Amino acid sequence: MGYRLVARPDNATALVTGASKGIGAAIAKALAADGWYVAVNYRSDEDGANATVKAIEDAGGKAVALHADVTNGAPDELFKQAEEKLGPVLALVNNAGVTADGLAIQMDDESWDRVIGTNLTAAFRLTRRAMRPMIKARYGRIVNVASVVGPRANAGQSNYAAAKAGLIGMTKTVAAEVARRGVTVNAVAPGFIETEMTKDIPDAVIDAIPARRVGAPEDVAAAVRFLASDDAAYVTGTTLFVDGGMSA
Repeated sequence: MGYRLVARPDNATALVTGASKGIGAAIAKALAADGWYVAVNYRSDEDGANATVKAIEDAGGKAVALHADVTNGAPDELFKQAEEKLGPVLALVNNAGVTADGLAIQMDDESWDRVIGTNLTAAFRLTRRAMRPMIKARYGRIVNVASVVGPRANAGQSNYAAAKAGLIGMTKTVAAEVARRGVTVNAVAPGFIETEMTKDIPDAVIDAIPARRVGAPEDVAAAVRFLASDDAAYVTGTTLFVDGGMSA
């Protein structure tokens, strides 16, 4: 029908938030292995971010660690640093997240605001900043790291569930807005993944997972790598569950 796909530029950069360890670090390494330059964002774990960069460089990739608190509401400086040190940011992975669990009847406003602010509001602001250059280039990949908890109840996480459900809704809507411009917007929804946040999962919870095991950060990274690739150019507005069958 006359539509021309644009190839990914050689110096295209992927910005991965919260990439000093765990899922974020695995995503950064997977994207670097796929040829992206990678901006490894971190808030407090500088050593972890530097270790992620070193692993990428040792494997022949190009990366830089960038310090920024994504909740500060001013993403321009973060993008500017990534663009100046690496290249145009044509992939954004909104991975940074926090939890502050508690039953809704006992949850204070600070716990609600902090989780919504980090997991949802920051992702929106970064997405908004990323879109204009992507639209201009007629090439872009935005991947939001949601959670199986978004569409599936988990008592004690009303704030986290609201943020992740909102992230999935935002993904669908933004995807529809930019689909004609060569920009895809998707989400991945991990289940229980082996990280510091999930190291004390009870056996009873694992037994409830159809796969009977927790996942690895690399399982999520593989899904993000696909969604950020040229092979996924016709995939947008979807949520890919990486949860061992929990959402089945």
